[in-house]
Amino acid sequence: MRWVTDRTARFQKRPHYDPAELDVECEQIVGSFLTERHGRVVFPIATDDLTVLIERAVGDLDMHADLSGEAGEVEGVTEFVPGQKPRIRIAALLSAPHLENRLRTTLTHEFGHAHWHGFLFEQQPSGQLMFPVSKDAQINKCKRETIVGARESDWMEWQAGYACGALLMPTTALRDEVRAFANAHNLPPGKVATDSSVGTALIARITVAFQVSRDAARVRLLQRGYMIEGSPAGTPTLFQES
Repeated sequence: MRWVTDRTARFQKRPHYDPAELDVECEQIVGSFLTERHGRVVFPIATDDLTVLIERAVGDLDMHADLSGEAGEVEGVTEFVPGQKPRIRIAALLSAPHLENRLRTTLTHEFGHAHWHGFLFEQQPSGQLMFPVSKDAQINKCKRETIVGARESDWMEWQAGYACGALLMPTTALRDEVRAFANAHNLPPGKVATDSSVGTALIARITVAFQVSRDAARVRLLQRGYMIEGSPAGTPTLFQES
């Protein structure tokens, strides 16, 4: 992590995390948690496990919050309270069985805020915040469209969104699934196009393997360099990491 100028003006300086750094830490978090809880690391990680992971990290987790009065499709809220652990509220509508994948991405997205941004609001021994913003609680509201696909210019949402994918689809497990897929389809090295039949099949495999939405799988595969946006040109290929 390094400090850079915060162009959103929320802070004077803000933390910059390289994607590789987030990948390593997310894999460590998930691996350690699952090993402690179950003695092994198996995917997809259960939704109940995600809830326990978050409950350990925050001061309060409300899984049935009424966010219907918020402008836009707000599905998760992280409240940063000076001197306390963050509080997380998840929209009650996500408790519906058919929305479980959205619930899973929202949970891990909000965990991303709590874990990687909570320290910015911690109370110091002097009684001052690490970065003076306000002595009141700071509320970060996450809309549906930014849970997994925020622009990098919105650094808090992008970092939480990247962490969301890296927690649900850790690097090593994702690589193993992609390699198995490539071997099954006899694909040479390269990058598969998102709009190709092979790309569609790969996305479908990842959604099942990690219990995520097609959108979350697609974004993660693009981020990790396994896919490129667009239609196929020539022979289907698939990039594999060494």
